[in-house]
Amino acid sequence: MSHIAITLQVSAEQADLLIAQLSEANYEGFEEQTDQLVAYIPEADFDEALLQSILLSYGITYTKETIQQTNWNALWESNFEPVVVDSFCGIRAAFHPPFTPAPTYEIVITPKMSFGTGHHATTSSMIRLMQHISFEGKKVFDFGTGTGILAILADKMGAAQTDAIDYDEWAVNNTLENITTNHTRHTTVWQADNLEAVTGTYDIVLANINLNVLLRFMHDMRRLLVPEGILLLSGIMPSDEQQILAAAIPAGFTPVEKIEKDNWLALKLKASGKE
Repeated sequence: MSHIAITLQVSAEQADLLIAQLSEANYEGFEEQTDQLVAYIPEADFDEALLQSILLSYGITYTKETIQQTNWNALWESNFEPVVVDSFCGIRAAFHPPFTPAPTYEIVITPKMSFGTGHHATTSSMIRLMQHISFEGKKVFDFGTGTGILAILADKMGAAQTDAIDYDEWAVNNTLENITTNHTRHTTVWQADNLEAVTGTYDIVLANINLNVLLRFMHDMRRLLVPEGILLLSGIMPSDEQQILAAAIPAGFTPVEKIEKDNWLALKLKASGKE
């Protein structure tokens, strides 16, 4: 599967706004550089008219490049630097040396075409929220797993069972590879673009996706949670908070905690005592 890389000359503020809008238009990965943003989208999902309509109000032009699947690894490897979230979780590629000093948890990720390396504010904020939750013996569901980074972390933190889904076949295959690399034994991943076929209940649901998907599946995420279960979500901007809460509270959630970073918001919600 080929991807389209869109390069934009933007300010940091414009980059934050565009990442939020482009995420909702199926763009899967972003590379932020000085005065520049590169956005990646599967070639099959690319809608140039939609892109132009999004950029119109900014007065921004763009360049477009097609990246073949075989070139994706080299692109990521040339830009992927290790990252440590506090001293809690370190994320690196296999070609990086282990961290010194070692964080509490170390995850080795080959990102390929999947979103989730810990660099983006949404992923690092989800990890920070996970840091203060006990996963020992818990059942966990990761909705939109990307590279599998959050599912793998949950497994390493002692989850008894971690189930993960993603709509993208490449992401599922990437997660399977990363599960093997990290020797995680309690994580299962499969391809799906909704929660309709997911049965049973979980103690914790992780959802680092985007505003529209979170709103669409809010009631389903509550259905998956046991009473007093925890939902961690991100992929939204601070300006989206009231819209998310307007959907979450009637669905049976109570807000507990939030983290803001780089104009992105992550929320911890607790399910009501009654299903």
